[in-house]
Amino acid sequence: MNYIPISPKEREAMLAAIGVKSTEELFRDVPKKHRFPKLDLPPALTEMEAAAELEELAASNENLRGDLVSFLGAGAYNHYIPSVVDHILRRGEFYTAYTPYQPEISQGTLQAIFEYQSLMCALTGMEVSNASHYDGATAVAEAVSMAYAQFRGKRTKVVISPAVHPQYRETLRTYAQGMGLQLTGDDPSDVLISNLDSLISLIDANTALVIVQYPDFFGRIYDYTSLIEAAHAQGTLVCVAANPTALALLKTPGEMGADIVVGEGQPLGIPLAYGGPYLGFFTTRKQYIHKMAGRLVGETIDNRGQRAYVLTLTAREQHIKRERATSNICSNQGLMALAAAVYLSLVGKRGLRQVAELCYQRAHYAADQLGKIKGYGLQFPAPFFHEFVLRCPQPAAEINEHLLEHGILGGYDLGQDYPALNNHLLIAVTEMNSKEEIDALVEVLSEVEHD
Repeated sequence: MNYIPISPKEREAMLAAIGVKSTEELFRDVPKKHRFPKLDLPPALTEMEAAAELEELAASNENLRGDLVSFLGAGAYNHYIPSVVDHILRRGEFYTAYTPYQPEISQGTLQAIFEYQSLMCALTGMEVSNASHYDGATAVAEAVSMAYAQFRGKRTKVVISPAVHPQYRETLRTYAQGMGLQLTGDDPSDVLISNLDSLISLIDANTALVIVQYPDFFGRIYDYTSLIEAAHAQGTLVCVAANPTALALLKTPGEMGADIVVGEGQPLGIPLAYGGPYLGFFTTRKQYIHKMAGRLVGETIDNRGQRAYVLTLTAREQHIKRERATSNICSNQGLMALAAAVYLSLVGKRGLRQVAELCYQRAHYAADQLGKIKGYGLQFPAPFFHEFVLRCPQPAAEINEHLLEHGILGGYDLGQDYPALNNHLLIAVTEMNSKEEIDALVEVLSEVEHD
């Protein structure tokens, strides 16, 4: 956004309107010694000089638009974003809007949120979506809060798969402090032996929620239908944290019978941007709508018979209830939700499936080629989407250093979170990785074997 200063004439008019003669008089209530302190700042630069200095600083950064080829994922992915997404986001009516506290004059913002909610329901196979959370991690944590509220605190056990994103699990434990919850199932040392049967064995009559990821943190694809049926037999809810791109290709969690589907919406038209801001989507079934945190936009008819949009349930659930509310979250990532809505509307159902197919095919080509290198191999035999675990002959950090010297951003070092997976890399491949780039990765990794 451009900065447009006011003119001296406009300043005088503003001062006259509030009944003061000068800027100094405007600040007369501030103690004199604090009014206009001398700031320890360098001399001012002209616009030309400032632009040159900023360009010089920016040139020291490496980026994915020419400097580096990335095979790093682990929850944030390098996808192609059509230029129209950013163009619409930068329109003033969207870029400067925050949250629609006065819905009657925020019809455009409300409609954008309503469209986003509709798209997320279609993508996940669920019935209701809120207007978004801060990111995927907080969406998972809010699912626990909702399940806890649904059982009115009478169930205190939450079963989490160790293959759920480590940062999601860490955020969840922060949220759960003081709630008296028992979080179990996600011991990272058990990741090589943990499976659906071991999770099912942990579910009992005290379990409020089971949390799994789809595809899981290691990229593996599982059908959770049997797990969900076993959980429902105990009266337990199930939350699936899903990759939205994968849902264009795979069976939806809604079809499996999931009660809550959440996830990170960053793959839907949101740039990597040094880690944020991102988007946490949250969808569920209608029967749990009164326990769902965040904003909800509904469609209705006004007194002239025209279509209109309103905030639904939000005020009662999140403001008036106060300490009895499911959550204190009543805002949303409006601009990011708009980006996701524009992206999904633009690529459409077929286009999103094409993106997913490109990710799938290129990832499997990469896995096949990397698996042929002596000393390397795929850790898990399970089907995968666009990420897979590569077993390496040397420490993952050293291999990533070698890759970076050749302009390649390597995979995620799994030894940081899973001791049993030391010397393993989580490799991510998207539609942005060409065959030539994958072949270059294979060639550089082949060199490490001989070092």
